[in-house]
Amino acid sequence: MTAQMHVPSLLSRAGAVSALTLAAVGGTMLAPGAAPEAQAATTYANKALSVAASKKGAPYRYGSAGPTRFDCSGLTLYAYKKAGKSLPRTAQQQYNSTRHVSASGRQQGDLVFFHSGGRVYHVGIYAGSGKIWHSPKTGSWVKLDKIWTSKVYYGRVR
Repeated sequence: MTAQMHVPSLLSRAGAVSALTLAAVGGTMLAPGAAPEAQAATTYANKALSVAASKKGAPYRYGSAGPTRFDCSGLTLYAYKKAGKSLPRTAQQQYNSTRHVSASGRQQGDLVFFHSGGRVYHVGIYAGSGKIWHSPKTGSWVKLDKIWTSKVYYGRVR
């Protein structure tokens, strides 16, 4: 975790010292009201996760992206849009647009992509403890499920 320094005298004495040098000695430079990138990403991810969970029970409908019916990528698109981030429409396109992370580096709010034969066919939002919020298939609804296979990729929305 990076400590944030709010020491105007240090910044005024820094003169031509670069932001990288300040960071190397433990400080960060932030514009007023700005959040560090990791903190901002976590904020978006938590909001998207909350939005997805709020849609619990909404029926699956192929091609739907809310607000009352969803397919898998429609749910992730909707949740992240409400959180202030845009995603492309399909699961494969969403995978292509995220920063890929390892299973050990996954965080709540990351997207979970299910794949077979080099093709991404399903997506959900990681809820923690090996579970995802998703809209799985015709006849089903938005729900929290355990990840049922090891054939998944993880992606963080930028």
